[in-house]
Amino acid sequence: MGTDNQTWASEFILLTLSSDWDAHVSLFVLFLVMYMVTMLGNCLIVLLIRLDSRLHTPMYFFLTNLSLVDVSYAISIVPQLLAHFLAEHKAIPLQSCAAQLFFSLALGGIEFVLLAVMAYDRYVAVCDPLPYSAIMHGALCARLAITSWVSGSINSLMHTTITFQLPMCTNKFIDHIFCEILAVIRLACVDTSSNEVTIMVSSIVLLMTPLCLVLLSYIRIISTILKIQSREGRRKAFHMCASHLTVVALCYGLAIFTYIQPHSSLSVLQEKLFSLFYAILTPVLNPMIYSLRNKEVKGTWKKLLWKFSGLTSKLAT
Repeated sequence: MGTDNQTWASEFILLTLSSDWDAHVSLFVLFLVMYMVTMLGNCLIVLLIRLDSRLHTPMYFFLTNLSLVDVSYAISIVPQLLAHFLAEHKAIPLQSCAAQLFFSLALGGIEFVLLAVMAYDRYVAVCDPLPYSAIMHGALCARLAITSWVSGSINSLMHTTITFQLPMCTNKFIDHIFCEILAVIRLACVDTSSNEVTIMVSSIVLLMTPLCLVLLSYIRIISTILKIQSREGRRKAFHMCASHLTVVALCYGLAIFTYIQPHSSLSVLQEKLFSLFYAILTPVLNPMIYSLRNKEVKGTWKKLLWKFSGLTSKLAT
């Protein structure tokens, strides 16, 4: 095999969902609206938590981190996706592809660990409410958040480095909507079975380990809730955890379908759709789930709107 076939191309061509122009325009409008909702919703969540001192608690500290992850994840993928819907030449430079692969993997891993941390926070709040403030103190919360960001970033750096050290064949067409790791690995001209096994193993460690911690936390939480005598107390406790459980089911479900099951069981179109749902749908729904199901956030939002309408009426007079 010649030396020319061992180097990576300077740019790649991404193959989108459809070759139909009208479909591309429709998808552009749809995903542009969803992207704007993602940015607005998550930024509002961060702003509300910042402005209201009643929300300066561990739960909302971790929710702020989750919103920042969602915003960053959307920024790393959606603008390029939107540009390619309208572009005739759907190229992405090698450096941009590597950066996109790194950030998408890192932010996905950070989110999984962060959801496990949030489950632990709910476990302490429900099962040990009296010493909650002493256990979930500021220093511990900061360490848990840093652990989430560092673990996801290290995992992603390892995979990105290994992937772009593989010898590449002449094919520069990536059959995916962005530089997703499984799609990029297919460009290599060597057997990549070991790489795919490594991805699956690291996915199990970074995905299934936090999921097991989430499940253990909620087993303890549910057993504690069922022991509460008052019906109102049980309802409040369940409501406290409902938003987080919904987000856990959404995020972990899509990721497990994409990375844990055997690669051969998914078609390329299914991989694209799962990646698309995770990149677009999850960041859109997270702020909606947490705001619509959370009385404190809704109360702060109404209070902010009331102040804004009062200020507007004063300026008008």
